[in-house]
Amino acid sequence: MIGLISYLVFFTTVASILAIAVLGLNLQWGNTGLFNGGVVAFFGAGAYGTLLLGGTPQPDHMGGFGLIYPLALLGGMVAAGLLAWIVGVLTLRMRHDYLAISTFGVAVAFENLMRNAEWLSGGAKGIRGFERPLRAALGDGFLYNLLFLLFVLLLLFATYRFLELLVGSPFGRLLRAIREDETAARSLGKSPDRIRLIAFITGSVIMGLAGGLYGTFYAFVSPQDVLPTLTFQIWAMLIVGGAGNNRGAIMGAFLIWAAWTASGWGLSRFAPVEMQIFAGSIQYVLIGLVIVGMLLWRPQGLFPERLVVSQSGHAKN
Repeated sequence: MIGLISYLVFFTTVASILAIAVLGLNLQWGNTGLFNGGVVAFFGAGAYGTLLLGGTPQPDHMGGFGLIYPLALLGGMVAAGLLAWIVGVLTLRMRHDYLAISTFGVAVAFENLMRNAEWLSGGAKGIRGFERPLRAALGDGFLYNLLFLLFVLLLLFATYRFLELLVGSPFGRLLRAIREDETAARSLGKSPDRIRLIAFITGSVIMGLAGGLYGTFYAFVSPQDVLPTLTFQIWAMLIVGGAGNNRGAIMGAFLIWAAWTASGWGLSRFAPVEMQIFAGSIQYVLIGLVIVGMLLWRPQGLFPERLVVSQSGHAKN
């Protein structure tokens, strides 16, 4: 029984961290129409930034500044935002397929940089030696994991409320106006390029928060944690949950993570031994099938964006 509860705490923690990243993507794609194919780069910037700033000194790479945890986590978010600003300035004038390809290239470049720049990130060995906050007082057992889960849930709720207020504000309506008809928004004196950049940076900072929490939870990050396949996982979560709906984004994260873990358990338990070495590849194929299936069967997702028509006849969230 204790083992089951411990696993549920672990499952909920990881799903909640991923849900924060999906909320960031939902701001970019669901509300603004920005196809970010490089989610993992901003997630990874948050993870690496947090561990470099808050970790202990290491002989083989930079970092180990030993900042207190809130500052380290904030620094990871700033690193993700700075990367998003650079990428956004260079790519946000592109549209749709071109933006997706260029941002996906950023994700591939980020993973290769982290794998090869040993002086910066420890290379393939990753970053170790990160002291989890309050570990000395609470230890590494069940109590610590439970309290960390509560901390993650608090940040998930805060992120959700922030985005709900944002998308319900005049700025949120402006995002949707640019998403639906950029020319009309520009004719009203708005600046779509500036607004898109703000939305892109904000969503990426939220992804950086998720990455920082991920690195904290495992007290370790390596290039294997920032493979481009994580981008597809997060996109699958948003597509299944429903783009434009923050509650749907959270539900999609939990559903896809449950399907991912269940498929991994099923393959390891029931698949023939000679097939188990391909279990990871089979799971990636399943993600692709889920994305394609949802786009064909229910492209709006399980929880589609809700637009309410006001008495004046205008649509609003």
